[in-house]
Amino acid sequence: YTDWMWTSFVVFSVSQSTMLAVGAVYYMLFTGVPGTATYYATIMTIYTWVAKGAWFALGYPYDFVVVPVWIPSAMLLDLTYWATRRNKHAAIIIGGTLVGLSFPLFNMVNLLLVRDPLEVAFKYPRPTLPAYMTPIEPQVGKFYNSPVALGPGAGAVLTVPITALGAKLNTW
Repeated sequence: YTDWMWTSFVVFSVSQSTMLAVGAVYYMLFTGVPGTATYYATIMTIYTWVAKGAWFALGYPYDFVVVPVWIPSAMLLDLTYWATRRNKHAAIIIGGTLVGLSFPLFNMVNLLLVRDPLEVAFKYPRPTLPAYMTPIEPQVGKFYNSPVALGPGAGAVLTVPITALGAKLNTW
């Protein structure tokens, strides 16, 4: 495993545990129901499974998308919310800390079971898009010398100073 893998693991751990903690706490405090964080994490897991299936349908390998393990960390967050007698600040501080500490551990075990991403990347090159899905390059700057474009452009540029001059003349 290389440095970029460690970096991406750290970046994804921070971003996804933050996403889980903030989103789940928002839902819990909004509904006031313990168990909401687990429900939220289950929905995110299902969304990721759908995305995994979509990429697989496009011809990518099955483990191209790794589904993060959100549910156990969310269960800890729910347990904290229940144990602190619905104290919002305790749920945020203690629950958020538990999510931040447990989420990377659960995902480390998850990622150990996945093949080396570099091996996967070289074994399965990106499939080419069919012609009807190939993006068309934007025609930016194609007409910058055109007299047709220069007239309105110059008019737009000169409108501001002329308007400002007219406003100044009206005050005299």
